[in-house]
Amino acid sequence: MYVSPSKRHVRTARTAAAFLSLAALTACGAPSGSSAPSGSSAPSAPSGQGAAGAAAAGAAPATTSFTENGVTVTLSVSDWHAPKGTLTAVFTPEKKGFHLYSTELPPTGVEGVGRPTAVGVTGVLKADGKLTASADVRSISVPGVDAPMPVYPDGPVTTTLPVRADGNGDATVLLGYASCSAKEGCTIPVADHPVHLRLTDSGPAFAAH
Repeated sequence: MYVSPSKRHVRTARTAAAFLSLAALTACGAPSGSSAPSGSSAPSAPSGQGAAGAAAAGAAPATTSFTENGVTVTLSVSDWHAPKGTLTAVFTPEKKGFHLYSTELPPTGVEGVGRPTAVGVTGVLKADGKLTASADVRSISVPGVDAPMPVYPDGPVTTTLPVRADGNGDATVLLGYASCSAKEGCTIPVADHPVHLRLTDSGPAFAAH
């Protein structure tokens, strides 16, 4: 598909605006939506579509995705056997060389730096177990931070959360993360990004967006 130079320039500028300079590494402690220089805190436009219909047991899982601050998050609900199932969230940095922080990182990071990879649920959908990640945690040193930082290897990270529904109705998935690169610094952290879905007798279905 042909992309005009002007559109390519806009796309490049929009992506570049999401990243902080390496010198501003400690700004990883400022979540999306907080005060920041113009052009730095605006998230990229969401992408992806909600599921067209509810996912019954044995059918294709309900799926949706969005992109914000340099990371694409893909959500799905699988193994649905009312009232229980598995919520999967795949966090994929848009650029090579970027990593995500451990789910075990404190909510405010280490010495204000970093944010945990987080998946929570509210409404009629409840957590039925602990959030787990498919990747192994490793420790890195960050300039200006005395304690080691627990992170995942560069690239995508898949997390799973067992869930159960307390009847039919509306639910919200809340997602948080921050991505960083040793060479390019950090993107602005995302906190409690909401993704809505509805539970019916047929199962869960994400709202269109």
